[in-house]
Amino acid sequence: MIELTEMVRELRDQLNSALTGAGPGPVRFELGPVEIEATVAIDRTGGAAGKVNFWVVEATTDASVSSSRTHRVTLTLQPTLVAPDGTRHHVLISGDEVDGER
Repeated sequence: MIELTEMVRELRDQLNSALTGAGPGPVRFELGPVEIEATVAIDRTGGAAGKVNFWVVEATTDASVSSSRTHRVTLTLQPTLVAPDGTRHHVLISGDEVDGER
């Protein structure tokens, strides 16, 4: 399992990679809302003042995860390119198809 924050961080890194790796071709795609659906297990530690972690459950779960309570969450993210001066711009991405992509 990985933390939900790590999954979102990895998605952001891959979108940034697609943005910076744009080829010389004229065709680009405007990035719209990104929807993520994941099954998460919730882990609370330390009582009332403790921390709550959301762990993304992998497709091949082990016995310890299957016995815990899981929840399905859907996140809709709107990626925005913010310039150093604070202005916001539309995000255009490009990239090569990866095996297994739909």
